[in-house]
Amino acid sequence: MAKRVLEEMQSLDYDETRVDRLGNVVGIIRGTSGGPPVMMNCHMDVVAEGAKEQWEHPPFSGFVEGGFLHGRGSMDIKGPLAVQTYAGAAVKGIAPGDVIVAHTVFEERGGWGMEDLLARKVVEPAAVIIGEATQGDVTTGHRGRAEVEVVLRGVAGHASAPDRAKNPLDLVPAVLTALKDLAAVQPRDPVLGPASLAPTAIDVLPESRNVIPDEVVVVVDWRVLPDSTDQDLLASVRKALEGRLPALPPEMQVEVRMAREMQTSYTGISDRRNLFTPGFLMDADSPLILEAARAVGRREGEGMATVRPWTFATDGGWSMGVFRIPTLGFAAGEERFAHTNRERWELGEAEWAFSRHPALILALQKTLG
Repeated sequence: MAKRVLEEMQSLDYDETRVDRLGNVVGIIRGTSGGPPVMMNCHMDVVAEGAKEQWEHPPFSGFVEGGFLHGRGSMDIKGPLAVQTYAGAAVKGIAPGDVIVAHTVFEERGGWGMEDLLARKVVEPAAVIIGEATQGDVTTGHRGRAEVEVVLRGVAGHASAPDRAKNPLDLVPAVLTALKDLAAVQPRDPVLGPASLAPTAIDVLPESRNVIPDEVVVVVDWRVLPDSTDQDLLASVRKALEGRLPALPPEMQVEVRMAREMQTSYTGISDRRNLFTPGFLMDADSPLILEAARAVGRREGEGMATVRPWTFATDGGWSMGVFRIPTLGFAAGEERFAHTNRERWELGEAEWAFSRHPALILALQKTLG
């Protein structure tokens, strides 16, 4: 994927192209007069396709029907990635500042690519345009995503003799009830809405079905408001569990931790990563957002683009939420199709979105001064 993107940037006569240490692909169109640099970003990874037989069309066929490109990654996010790549080339010789197009790795699993790209100052943009689906609106932020694990430990045993074991599965109902309690008292932001959490998986070790496990992990997907911290999230889970878990024998323990996984980039770099994606929120009345909305306009009718937040998390949580680089979203596509077996991308809307990118880039550079 990275090789293909790099080849396309080179064929479009980008002034500079390179791949960084993690495998992010970066192309730069040099500005005409030293104006502020603007970066466009999509990610190169996609979520798994799931059961292929449940798709209307094979998920990796690139099937076009009814004015839509169908399949996994069509909207999230290979279609917008192509739009941004060509939009960068479209403003060559026009944009006063550099236009950076950076397509990153690991967005779907915590955003390691974007974090590393900005932390190491591979690029230093003055503003970022994220190409996640907005259906032509200008988006200002989103809740973050945390993945928390409640680890229940007991004593394994043969299923034929349960009295010899201490089964951590016995604690799962109390844990689920505590999580339901916690979900009911989440804070609310007037723009982003409430934080939300839901248990999404229960893993057992060992996995043999004739063995009482000695470890059970309840996985919690938590959509958090900006400025949430690991410490605050873990403390609130522990407090909720205290009110629901019974007194435990010494052979049983409970641990609450942030989920981590060993990630290895295709360039060979490995790290054990926290799967936390920060949230962020731009002021909808800021000059940058207002000028972006004017520049984009509406696909049908007159007036400024609708300004709103996303419902899902993006790499903008790193660019704005952590590195404080003004960030907004603009792309074709409906959020409701993301991560589903109905994923599709309307080609007419994509063509319109492509046509609006030059005006958007120039408006941001002008506003940034």
